[in-house]
Amino acid sequence: MDSAALLHILYLVAIVAEAMTAALAAGRRQMDWVGVYLLGCITALGGGSVRDVLLNRYPLSWVEHPIYLVLTGGAALATIAIARHMRHLRRLFLFLDAVGLVVFTVIGCNIAMGLGMPVIIVVAAGMITGCVGGVLRDILCADVPLLFRAELYATVSIVTGGIYVAGQQTGIPHEVLMGLAMATGLALRLLALRFGWSMPKFVYTDQLH
Repeated sequence: MDSAALLHILYLVAIVAEAMTAALAAGRRQMDWVGVYLLGCITALGGGSVRDVLLNRYPLSWVEHPIYLVLTGGAALATIAIARHMRHLRRLFLFLDAVGLVVFTVIGCNIAMGLGMPVIIVVAAGMITGCVGGVLRDILCADVPLLFRAELYATVSIVTGGIYVAGQQTGIPHEVLMGLAMATGLALRLLALRFGWSMPKFVYTDQLH
């Protein structure tokens, strides 16, 4: 199996996992089934869609491949039936979310590089692909987006994208480089979850009277 095929399989697994976690967020907000479906699709596909709009890349992935809407929306609706068991799978979904973050990041970087974008835009495209779907989910659920909290999330995406882009100049075989970047990002995210690593917080209280 070549790297492109493996990346595509991981992408499909990741969007299904993202859609299912979004469905749980919808359930906590007591959304109807249409809301569950839409939130699942937006969370799973929103990062790539925002990236493509910003890079003027058309058609969007779910327009080009409508099956993605069926896959993500169907996974979100299926979560309704198994929601009571999902708490037992929490660690699995945290792992799949971390996998999705690094996979989406590499895919976003690949697309931006294919369009001839400068390095900073390539890394930004990777971060947007990896993080913005979750931002849209949190905004629609009236939560502070995870991206803007102290937790290591966007940082992991930047590190993954940075390693992947920098490695392009070293002559490392693409499959090895892709695996190295994703493994590093995945390890960083899992260690952050395990040990509670976070970015410094900005805390401001107005003391003026």
